[in-house]
Amino acid sequence: MKKTIKLALVAALALGATSAFATNGSNLIGIGAKARGMGGVSIGMAHGAESGISNGALITSVKDTEVSFAGTLFMPNVNYATQGASNADSAADMSVIPAVSIASKINDNFYWGIGMWGTAGMGVDYRASSATSAGTMNMVTNLQLMQFGVPLAYTTNGFSVAVTPILQYGSLDMNYDQNPGARQTGAGVAQDLKFGYNIGLAYEISGFTVGAVYKSQIDMEYTGVLSVVTQPFAAAGVSGITDKLSTPAELGLGVSYVFGANTVALDYKQIKWADAEGYKQFGWEDQTVIAIGYEYTAKTWAARVGYNHGDNPIAEQSVTSPTGGAAYNMLNLLGFPGTVESHYTIGGTYNINEKTSIDLAYVYAPETETTFKTSNGGAPFDITAKHSQTSVSFGLNYTF
Repeated sequence: MKKTIKLALVAALALGATSAFATNGSNLIGIGAKARGMGGVSIGMAHGAESGISNGALITSVKDTEVSFAGTLFMPNVNYATQGASNADSAADMSVIPAVSIASKINDNFYWGIGMWGTAGMGVDYRASSATSAGTMNMVTNLQLMQFGVPLAYTTNGFSVAVTPILQYGSLDMNYDQNPGARQTGAGVAQDLKFGYNIGLAYEISGFTVGAVYKSQIDMEYTGVLSVVTQPFAAAGVSGITDKLSTPAELGLGVSYVFGANTVALDYKQIKWADAEGYKQFGWEDQTVIAIGYEYTAKTWAARVGYNHGDNPIAEQSVTSPTGGAAYNMLNLLGFPGTVESHYTIGGTYNINEKTSIDLAYVYAPETETTFKTSNGGAPFDITAKHSQTSVSFGLNYTF
């Protein structure tokens, strides 16, 4: 067991060196191939060890000990255009996201787990574009978040409760050329390590599973990043920006129903962007996410489909007020366009033998086109971000 844990940590750290551009704002729609194949549903439906990060109360579904190694090849397509100028494509179009989970039964009432998961991120790279003609300022952004957690669960008479202490690692980089030939604005990559927690509940009766989860806000601080890169926009009304960029709190409810070989599931959650430092200053609003999934299970295989929707959390700000609206609109759409809304998913599992299985999932998010007003001191003009995504997830599970 100790050897397995060491291998899991090494694999997660190696994969975590790359960045992601996630989907519900800057959060992944789901962690692991099973959840991603069902639209991200994971609050009221158990996915074995994979449930450790989404709802720790559901790791009580493992029979003994289960290990899951998963990875997602993430492929966003982001384009930025300025009214009356050419457009540019972001070169940050591929990344790898890890998910390593272990869950084990101690006795009939107690379960525990451990895992490392890439949970969120965003990034663009316009260094290859013409900064003058496309208005991109050769901007590069890169946010990476990885969580290490230990779910501790207790179950009795169909009711389960879990507490998962979380240690979150984050890194943030942002730089750009304010004017052609000008010195680059940005202080390099900053990192932080902070604690949080998840609380999960679940109740099973007559084929129904009902789940609830609360994920705490985690207050991250990236010294010398946001305060430095927003300083040149002080004259446009940008003020009060610190180096804090908190991971928002989440509240979620989920339900699933099993009938024969079929399972249907529904998740509802609120992501509290408007209360999170950094995001609230940039005008992000709370986001409601709905996920629907279906699974058919046979003796040696399972098939899954799903749909996930979360409205764009980035609100357009007024460019006629002296509160920095024009600059915030530009910085959001150019540097952090977390604007994708709908996701269509498909996935499956194949049981190689009684102990080993493999999972696959494919997610497609159709293009959204978001247009805001901005200004460089003259008349307001349009800027537009187009954003679509595809991803492929793979999982390997072993029970013993």
